[in-house]
Amino acid sequence: MRFFQDLSLSAFTAGFVAVLVGFTSSVAIVFQAAQAFHATPAQITSWMWALGLGMGLCSLVPSLLLRKPVMVAWSTPGAAVLATAGLEGGFGMADAVGAFMVCAALTTLVGVTGWFERVMNRIPTEIAAALLAGVLARFGLQAFAAAQTALPLVLWMLGSYLLARRLWPRYAVVETLLVGIAYAAVSGQMAWSAVTWELAVPQFTAPQWSWSALVSLALPLFVVTMASQNLPGVAVIRASGYTLPISKIITLTGVATLLLAPFGAFALNFSAITAAICMGPEAHEDRDKRYTAAASCGALYIVIGIFGAVITGLLTAFPKELVVAIAGLALLGAIGSGLSAALREERLREAALITFLVTLSGVVIAGVGSAFWGVVAGSVALFVQQYARQPAPRRA
Repeated sequence: MRFFQDLSLSAFTAGFVAVLVGFTSSVAIVFQAAQAFHATPAQITSWMWALGLGMGLCSLVPSLLLRKPVMVAWSTPGAAVLATAGLEGGFGMADAVGAFMVCAALTTLVGVTGWFERVMNRIPTEIAAALLAGVLARFGLQAFAAAQTALPLVLWMLGSYLLARRLWPRYAVVETLLVGIAYAAVSGQMAWSAVTWELAVPQFTAPQWSWSALVSLALPLFVVTMASQNLPGVAVIRASGYTLPISKIITLTGVATLLLAPFGAFALNFSAITAAICMGPEAHEDRDKRYTAAASCGALYIVIGIFGAVITGLLTAFPKELVVAIAGLALLGAIGSGLSAALREERLREAALITFLVTLSGVVIAGVGSAFWGVVAGSVALFVQQYARQPAPRRA
């Protein structure tokens, strides 16, 4: 088989690093999102199974067929939106699954019709970035608030993160997580009895649809996923010099999410950060063989999905402060990038700032969460300030 002929140690290593970095940097947020909907341990395990299978197949199969690196991941900002909105609205798993399916249907629609660029162009990049920053900033705040109950743990993790960011920036999150686990284990804070070595068993949850879940969960999940995951993912693909059938792959992620949503797959999309790992020269000196790195990544995701029960058990064994701290520290870069993008243009700065503050406030109006109201408030502010206004003439 040509794949094994093209595969190299560097390509497989790149795939492994992509899984390690992508998984450890955001799995805690997915775990929190599931808990926000009162998921049982069995249901959380099912989430890991569905997401691992979805990401794995959507990365592995297209990469092998196209012989180009195709990297699909779960929506980290989408998980953050769900974790926040789920707590605010008091939604259950059935509501969440219904929202996942609506989001998947919208994703499939924009993929099939090719409306992706046109639909997302309706929302200014600054507003979408402010929405993302507002949602993620809560996790950053929680990371440092955890110091109130676990100061030594948080300080060890923060110190490790800062040191690793200087010396080994690509592996900063991985090292921070390992330091946190080591400290928790030495100090007797790990609940190892929660770890069960068994295969994941998918748990079906029948969907339930409601207007409040549509507005508070499905639409923010769709907007954030498309704007904050698919757009930068496409940018990485093009910057790496690859030409991929973007609309077809988006359709694939939508259909896969739709099929796996009852088992916990909330949103699949193009990867950005981990895609850069597998599409860069470090993966393979021959760019035509870098697809093997993405395929290796997909295969590893499938393995992780199969052993989802182990992942769930390990997360349950971790102290709550460790999970919160690693999530917040892993999102520092995303928060900073979101704020930078939101505030970079002066004429849109105030509208973006309103979006950020409303989203960060956690306000709930008529049962609808702050992510939606942040976009509404920012869009209204932008309309009032900029509608029919002529751009200022340039000085000679």
